[in-house]
Amino acid sequence: MPLESLLLFIPSCFALNMAFGPNNLLSITIGAHHGLRHALLAAAGRLVAFALMIGVAAVGMGALLMASQMAFTVVKLLGAAYLVWLGCKLFLAKAEVGGQRLEAQQGIAGYVRKEFLVAIGNPKAILVFTAFFPQFVVPENYLSSFLTLGAIFLALELVAIAAYAYAGTRLKGLMQNARGLRWMNRISGGMMVFFGMVLALARRPAA
Repeated sequence: MPLESLLLFIPSCFALNMAFGPNNLLSITIGAHHGLRHALLAAAGRLVAFALMIGVAAVGMGALLMASQMAFTVVKLLGAAYLVWLGCKLFLAKAEVGGQRLEAQQGIAGYVRKEFLVAIGNPKAILVFTAFFPQFVVPENYLSSFLTLGAIFLALELVAIAAYAYAGTRLKGLMQNARGLRWMNRISGGMMVFFGMVLALARRPAA
């Protein structure tokens, strides 16, 4: 892959990775409640979802999803419903300081699942791989260059996850009292519901 293409792709891609959305909000929330380690482990779910999307886009099925109004709508509404449900659950969570420790002891699997479902339930995400990646793909080495771009995207996504999770840890002081925990839950839950409503209203990009 030409060096000049990589030099253009990397900063453009990182801007997409750093864009504030439901998954990065989830990293902040998990980081604030349970620390950097939990947030990074939970993000494995997101990386798996994005890796699957990259594979789907690489074989051309991403274009099919973007072209099908029904498929786009079904995925969109399922993803939006999950975000709203997750947001309401967080918004209404009891403000018990000890409760966050109990949730952490239940294992990281629940957070990994949340990260995966939030990522896989957003059909707009696959547009990044279907419309953005091909601009940098080398036609003569289509598959290898596409997968190289995908690997770079996932590496930069991990950097973005760490940055947002670390930002969340700086809010950990709020978790030491019930009032701060309640407001953190309300803000995070409200924003998650907002993202769900935005996703529900999203339109399929024109072909």
